[in-house]
Amino acid sequence: MSATQALPSFGFSTVPHIVSESGVSRKIGALITQHFPDARHALLVTDAGFLKTGLVEAPIASIKAAGLQVSVFSDVVADPPEAVVLKAVEDARRAGTDLVIGFGGGSSMDVAKLIAVLSGSDQDLKSMYGVGNVKGGRLPLIQVPTTAGTGSEVTPISIVTTGATTKMGVVSPQLYADVAVLDAELTIGLPPKVTAATGIDAMVHAIEAYTTKLKKNPLSDMLAAKALELLSSNILAACEDGKNLAVRQAMLLGAMLAGQSFANAPCAAVHALAYPIGGIFHVPHGLSNSLVLPHVLRFNAPAAAGMYAELAEIVAPGATGSVEARTQALINRMDEIARRTGIETQLRQVGVQESDLDRMADDAMLQTRLLTNNPREVTREDARAIYAAAL
Repeated sequence: MSATQALPSFGFSTVPHIVSESGVSRKIGALITQHFPDARHALLVTDAGFLKTGLVEAPIASIKAAGLQVSVFSDVVADPPEAVVLKAVEDARRAGTDLVIGFGGGSSMDVAKLIAVLSGSDQDLKSMYGVGNVKGGRLPLIQVPTTAGTGSEVTPISIVTTGATTKMGVVSPQLYADVAVLDAELTIGLPPKVTAATGIDAMVHAIEAYTTKLKKNPLSDMLAAKALELLSSNILAACEDGKNLAVRQAMLLGAMLAGQSFANAPCAAVHALAYPIGGIFHVPHGLSNSLVLPHVLRFNAPAAAGMYAELAEIVAPGATGSVEARTQALINRMDEIARRTGIETQLRQVGVQESDLDRMADDAMLQTRLLTNNPREVTREDARAIYAAAL
């Protein structure tokens, strides 16, 4: 038996309380009483589309039954701009909010994080961009995802659209929620293509965390592997029968585990190249990731094949042969999942033309926070070539 290799030094942070139970959002008032007995006025942050589903009505009734006042902010839009965040903060202050609940996809949860840190602080949003720049504390924060994708309920990251096409991230430990609530009942209405794109987004989080260059560690690896197992074995079933609660709960748990993983072992080139697709062409984040994923995997293979081969055993059970053959099996399986769900698989299908590739490559190279984690260095020429392959 060989001696154990020296383990890397690492730190690991996550949300302290996680509840995974179908239907639990209908009892959210009891959770608030348990964790925040002094809370008096909750702000529920969501988007207009989710508000229309009526799925927030039972949670709101539960919060009121626990003795709290509830306000709703439902102006969140995909890729939220600064103006939406600042309007939400103004509303929260005016209402005397002392508890924030993010209720929705990644955008709603990202806005909820920023409301929580900005409402009780005089620091302005622009000074928070980057890593570790949030100075004060925050209001109590509960996150309730309604898609199985971003993992935002357990990450310390919030993405804001800062210009016509550019995005900035706030990354700080204060953005970790106090409680994450996983309730499959809230995801029942997700259309198959949204289920597919958000599910692949979560799988990208796990793959990138497992292969990240700088902060890969045994705990994030374990979470990424379990996330991929849950996601890869349930994503097609979730797209085919969206009312299957067991499958939906498994997808939510998988997405959350992937979120815990990449919060500590950060994402890389897939996300860096996805951002310009979302920013310029307003393609949803999960689909943007999916469109470049197989091409980035191929590009990274010379540096990451050993790790990709390990993941292939989870995502493509039965994959055998050389490291290269198993890496190819992983790429083929991810490609197959995208095709079988019917989502777009080429950039030209979402409006990208060859004349756009230079601008996209320029924008991608600005994502240094992400590119620095990639297992293989990406030059501007590499980025353009990856986009060309995805076209």
